[in-house]
Amino acid sequence: MPDRPRYEPLEHTAEAGVVARGATLAEAFANAAEGMYALQLELDRVEEREQRDVTVEAADREELLIDWLLELVYLTETERLVFRRFHVDELTDTRLHARAWGEPFDEARHRTQGAAVKAIARHLLEIAPEEEGGWRVQVLFDI
Repeated sequence: MPDRPRYEPLEHTAEAGVVARGATLAEAFANAAEGMYALQLELDRVEEREQRDVTVEAADREELLIDWLLELVYLTETERLVFRRFHVDELTDTRLHARAWGEPFDEARHRTQGAAVKAIARHLLEIAPEEEGGWRVQVLFDI
């Protein structure tokens, strides 16, 4: 796969988003999560002090991507955890098991960038193989 960024911001008038890529679909899902947090925080300031296991099931790949990212948003909102690294251990069309590393949010160290992600938008959501190999995931976030 050509040397390209793992994720990049997606310009949109009403929301923030990312286009994430990976050699595998699992890697693209992990990079989408990293991109989501990169829109909100300076990731180099987040330390890997805690690990969370995340398992989600859904009807199809698109819902699985949404549920994966929403579960991370839920952990951020309820446990005040922010993450910087992700690894998807298992991915089928209907099930995902992954690990996320990060730490509790610390206002003194974690500089925020823009608004926090509140939800995942369903419009313009894309999951597709790339012509040159690998996978591309496009997702917008309600902020």
